Amino acid sequence: MEGTKYMNLILKPLKSLLKLLFNRAFYIGVALIAQLVWILVASLRIVENSRYITVSMQILAVIVVLWIANKPMNPSYKLAWTMLILSLPIFGVTLYVVFGKSRVAVNMQKRYSEILSETSGYLEEDPGVRKRLREEDLSIAHQSEYVTRYSHFPVHQNTSAKYFQVGDDMFPVLVHELEQAEHYIFIEYFIINDGVMWRTILDILEKKAEEGVDVRILYDDFGCLTTLPHNYDRFLRSHGIKCQVFNVFRPVLNIIQNNRDHRKLCIIDGWTGFTGGINLADEYINQKERFGHWKDTAVMLKGDAVWNMTAMFLYMWWVLTRTDESASIEQFLPHAWHPEPFSGEGFVQPFSDTPLDTEVVGENVYMNIIYKAKRYVYICTPYLIIDNEMQTALTVAAKSGIDVRIMTPGIPDKKIVFLLTQSYYRPLLEAGVKIYEYQPGFLHAKSFVCDDEAGVVGTINLDYRSLYLHFEDGVWIYKNGVIQDIKKDFMETLEYCAPISLEFCKNRRLPVRVMQSVFRVVAPLL
Repeated sequence: MEGTKYMNLILKPLKSLLKLLFNRAFYIGVALIAQLVWILVASLRIVENSRYITVSMQILAVIVVLWIANKPMNPSYKLAWTMLILSLPIFGVTLYVVFGKSRVAVNMQKRYSEILSETSGYLEEDPGVRKRLREEDLSIAHQSEYVTRYSHFPVHQNTSAKYFQVGDDMFPVLVHELEQAEHYIFIEYFIINDGVMWRTILDILEKKAEEGVDVRILYDDFGCLTTLPHNYDRFLRSHGIKCQVFNVFRPVLNIIQNNRDHRKLCIIDGWTGFTGGINLADEYINQKERFGHWKDTAVMLKGDAVWNMTAMFLYMWWVLTRTDESASIEQFLPHAWHPEPFSGEGFVQPFSDTPLDTEVVGENVYMNIIYKAKRYVYICTPYLIIDNEMQTALTVAAKSGIDVRIMTPGIPDKKIVFLLTQSYYRPLLEAGVKIYEYQPGFLHAKSFVCDDEAGVVGTINLDYRSLYLHFEDGVWIYKNGVIQDIKKDFMETLEYCAPISLEFCKNRRLPVRVMQSVFRVVAPLL
């Protein structure tokens, strides 16, 4: 027994080491770090050996900083780049050139814009729906009009919604809906991981593919870097499933590697759609424990609004595959296989946000809700790493008497990010915002609910990566019964939360506060 015990003590770290060494993420990480170190060392060597180059680079650094100052860029990014470039001119300028506008991103945006133009007729808004929304509430209608104008996805009626307060509740419903598929299944997720959830879904997908159902999967390569084998897309294709990998992660420093597909979409036959924070991995349905109880949310739509989600998927699919099915796009419309009219209450508007343009749709949708709130705004977010605009919106609302409450995790998935999240507590608390940490575990939900009328459920975190770098999606909802479900879930979850006080922030140890200050400066570049 003793020998077995000691053998296990030796084998366990050895297995962990071997798993690390044979992981693609390890080699990519080493390669990226090596490139950064090489740039830094080369910069220092140049500074040591050439006074003229050093002076030239200092002058260039000032020019680049002036260039950045006049770009239509978030001030937080400007500050972070300015500090880096002026403190380490050669290293900073080199990094800025490396992480500047990527040609790949330009080409992707060009193709995406072409597809939007070709299919614009299928995203035209129903004038009757817009008129009815204006008659309901002109201020709310303006929120929706912003979404239509800048994300290109219209508002709909005739759509029912079902809210899920945990992944455990969503999973059996998702399985049931997948089993009913007759024509097509489109799946787009940031993370897919082998386990109970994925094996169950994969079995259904393989069966449906054999039956002739058009099954397509999109997954993000970075999100699945440690969860799926390399070339897993080939495995899926060999089982009759069409598959594309978004932005294959390569060990090369480039801004395009930062642009990830963080969306979570499952569309079935054009009239049923799922989205929210839940990825296809066991921790999201609490079949596997990571960071305590995993609290997440999702929404299922049935009806006309699912068309927006279908179009989101198809546009991304056509961009990645360089194919074009726009001539036969009508086969994917909600009523192509469901001629009967749908029913539903209120207004529903699924939308997406892309990092390839200059419009931060996700953040502006959130801020529109905050600024136009009359009584309350309740927010769930796993990360609270906000820019000055969002902080101003939250504090002004609280100072104006709006009941602003924010729920964050009690057990973090990333400790540095959690420290950074907590660094934003003090100014918000001082303004009257109430903050709560979910004690049983990790809160991964991304939701807004306001005044018993409007809300958003989707994939958009309150951090720089979601708001500026990732492809995201959400569902804007007005006067649908699901709004009360979101509010009820928030209020019930408060019972498992600890309120955060100003004393908590003031009593943090000095080293922690120093770390938080440093992290906040570089947060936009992380």
